[in-house]
Amino acid sequence: MHFFDYRNGELHAEDVPLRAIVKKVGTPAYVYSYKTFERHLSVFNASFKEMPHLTCYSCKANSNIALLRIVARLGAGADIVSGGELFRALRASIPASKIVFSGVGKTEEEITYAVESGILMLNVESEDELKTIAVIGRRMRTRIPVSIRVNPQIDPKTHPYITTGLKKNKFGILWEEARKLYRTIQREPYLTPVGISSHIGSQITEMGPFIEAVRSLKGMVAELRRFGIPLTYMDIGGGLGITYKGEMPPHPEDYGRAMEKELRGSGLTLILEPGRVIVGNSGIFLTKILYVKKTPDKAFYIVDGAMNDLVRPALYDAYHEIVPVTKTDGSLTKVDVVGPICESGDFLARNRKMPALKAGTVVAVMGAGAYGFSMSSNYNSRRRVPEVLVKDKVFFVVRKRETHADLVRGEIIPEFLKG
Repeated sequence: MHFFDYRNGELHAEDVPLRAIVKKVGTPAYVYSYKTFERHLSVFNASFKEMPHLTCYSCKANSNIALLRIVARLGAGADIVSGGELFRALRASIPASKIVFSGVGKTEEEITYAVESGILMLNVESEDELKTIAVIGRRMRTRIPVSIRVNPQIDPKTHPYITTGLKKNKFGILWEEARKLYRTIQREPYLTPVGISSHIGSQITEMGPFIEAVRSLKGMVAELRRFGIPLTYMDIGGGLGITYKGEMPPHPEDYGRAMEKELRGSGLTLILEPGRVIVGNSGIFLTKILYVKKTPDKAFYIVDGAMNDLVRPALYDAYHEIVPVTKTDGSLTKVDVVGPICESGDFLARNRKMPALKAGTVVAVMGAGAYGFSMSSNYNSRRRVPEVLVKDKVFFVVRKRETHADLVRGEIIPEFLKG
């Protein structure tokens, strides 16, 4: 559920009419509901209360430090994939002891930063990475807690770009190799094997793949224990989907019951990395129709938001519901909702049935909280948009709109080109 709804024909975020936000910050803009985010994270975390667990919010979904501060205040941790995300999580007061570091391309600088910060564990994704971590451990004379991300070869039945648990994917290590790496870790004086991890994909709407993955990991843990490698954590990643267009993903409570049943008596602490399921429906993207362009086949709503602001439709052909901020009745017409960028792939919707709207109308792209701003860019030298957090009857700008000066900050004209 979320707290975006119409009241007297005006779309609200909690108790704030969106037109009030538009008047203050303009368009395009992202708007987040505190109440939705807080509820989603609280319900998710409570769904696993019957077992030892740690919920590590996936920063890549949306890493605004105001949202990360909510994560910290609710006692959750963070799943990070870069030094920048580690910096954000720590800046938001998420304890380092509740942070796990995933990703296939950690640099020496990032690994050192993570070790110095005292994070919970590094999820290792290749033999070469493990060698690098071992060298850093010896250099720092510090025992580094590690987990191997195992590729369980499970099809999550989701978009191929967000499938991560198959043999053909770049993520994780096949069990035959992972087994050998755990023995290597066992021999290394500055490495400590503390966990096993897996992440099979994103926007998963069935329980079966999760259960299959956990059962596979359980067998691996049992084998490692026979080798004398007792693990503490099983990190099963994230991936639980949300409703964009009629999907019926499992409720977190059903997910929690299934995991408790599978891991009862295992002696393991479960680590979860929810992202989209927490923040996806906590945010919307506001954009204004600049022009209406009609052709014999359909109309184009040319809006001030673009693929640099919200790339999911262009990248994944992802569906987002789009509604006018002021409710409009009348017959529907077939339209493409497109942005100003010089790419034919710059669209937010194609062949969509929408009310006949005029230039100047503000529309809301729903379910845009996850992988919206976090994947945005300055393509076409467009300024990145503001982010707004609503709580009850008030709203706060939690990221200012960039200025044109921001676009060239850090760029330098060499001396020979001056004058």
